[in-house]
Amino acid sequence: MSGRGRGRGRGRGRRRTGVRRYLNPVTVGGLVLVVLTAAPLYWMAVTSFKSPVEAGASPPTLFPEDPTLDNYRHALDAADMDRYLFNSVAVCVSSTVIVLGLALFAGYALARLPMRGRGPVMVGLLMISVFPVIAVVTPLYLVERELGLLNSHGGLIIPYVAFHLPFAIWMLRNSMLDLPRELEEAATIDGASVVRTLRSVILPQAGPALFTAGVFTFAATWTEFLMALTLNSENDFRTIPVGIAIYGDRYQVPYGVIFAAAMAATVPVALLVLVFRRAVLSGLTDGAVKG
Repeated sequence: MSGRGRGRGRGRGRRRTGVRRYLNPVTVGGLVLVVLTAAPLYWMAVTSFKSPVEAGASPPTLFPEDPTLDNYRHALDAADMDRYLFNSVAVCVSSTVIVLGLALFAGYALARLPMRGRGPVMVGLLMISVFPVIAVVTPLYLVERELGLLNSHGGLIIPYVAFHLPFAIWMLRNSMLDLPRELEEAATIDGASVVRTLRSVILPQAGPALFTAGVFTFAATWTEFLMALTLNSENDFRTIPVGIAIYGDRYQVPYGVIFAAAMAATVPVALLVLVFRRAVLSGLTDGAVKG
């Protein structure tokens, strides 16, 4: 090997030290992404502690000069906030439970049972999971109007399940492909039924994927706005995102109160993901390369 070739080889194997170790396209790109994601959240948090005068000041202040909790008091003391919270909890918890129950059986069937057309089914599930909601919200409104499902919890639960079930099925099916078959075969030899095998053998091993699918479903339904606004126009059935959006009146927009209510609605979900981030990452990476 020539001296030039040996020099290039040594250059490729040399480790970067100091600042050069961190100044690379991946690190810089990740830092830019974090800043772009965190900036709106930071502005929402800061504005929630500002007075109405300071929230509308120009130029805006990066930090609240006189922090106040009045915005949170007004947001939590609003007459309908408890109703919005109840509606969101009822719809999101019901949707998540139904999605996980159906996805568990469907994922097991697609991963283990002999079935024709498994490939087209998986492709169809993937297409449904990325289908834009705005494309179906109008026909969905017409269908629910004919069925009498408008302004009800069920009118939101049904489309939420339909839109988030494909992703949960895909995740659980890929996770179950990695599970060893020996325990299932042993359970079958012992006379266990498919349901018993699924409950006693598969469910404990598929826990991370099931938990991840539940977190994603709950977070997505908790923050969903378009269908909740379109299908439930009565105040008794509005969820938190819609309730926050209608704050204010014709002459005033209380940005501080709106951001305080948004913080109160966002923090629980953020804490849920933060506390169980390891389980979420485990569920995302488990069986990720399976087709």
